[in-house]
Amino acid sequence: MKRFYEKVTVEADDDASVFAVMLDRKPVQTPARRQLQVPSAALAQAIADEWEAQGDEIVVDRMPLTQVAATALDRVALDVGAYAQQVAAYGETDLVCYRADRPDILVARQAATWQPLVDWVAEALSAPLTVTDGVAPVTQPPGSLATLQDAVAAHDIFEMSALGLATTASGSLVIALALSRGRLDVDTAFAAGYLDETWQVEQWGADEEAEVRRANARDDLTTAARFFELCRSA
Repeated sequence: MKRFYEKVTVEADDDASVFAVMLDRKPVQTPARRQLQVPSAALAQAIADEWEAQGDEIVVDRMPLTQVAATALDRVALDVGAYAQQVAAYGETDLVCYRADRPDILVARQAATWQPLVDWVAEALSAPLTVTDGVAPVTQPPGSLATLQDAVAAHDIFEMSALGLATTASGSLVIALALSRGRLDVDTAFAAGYLDETWQVEQWGADEEAEVRRANARDDLTTAARFFELCRSA
């Protein structure tokens, strides 16, 4: 798409509770034709910066914050409960609960990286999870799963959109919640989510397709973490 605007601005509503990104005084619209309005001036300005940074051609993939906000308005807001349930479902088979039984160095690495997260979610959220060796499904405590769903639902639609992105990027609801709450930064969240793949790379070398997927996941975690921060900024 050709760039069709010259000036990008941010406008607040009368009580400065909602902020819209404007292109030549016309509001940005989501793919579903909703006006792109966000609850944080800092987030609105960051989204405006994405639009300002576009060249002669608009490249949507270079506007990740815009995409997360649009997902919140076009998808999450349509059925918040269903979206929260979809994200929370990752807790039923969370990555950090499934451990290798060999070799010893991998077992130790998983325990050192993932067990503190299992302990954290048990202590901070009162959601103890069962850890198992191997890939056979293990049933998690229903009360813990309900608590995790409540933790997801506690986010507003914008933060829930970012949480969904972090969950799919890391493959773990626990990791995404820890990122959302500042328990992990992007580097440690990525290292936790891709521990097994990193191990495989160390043993057998890098695969080009896998490296692209890993890079995309890191970018998504970076976007989610920044989105959380901007949502909570003035």
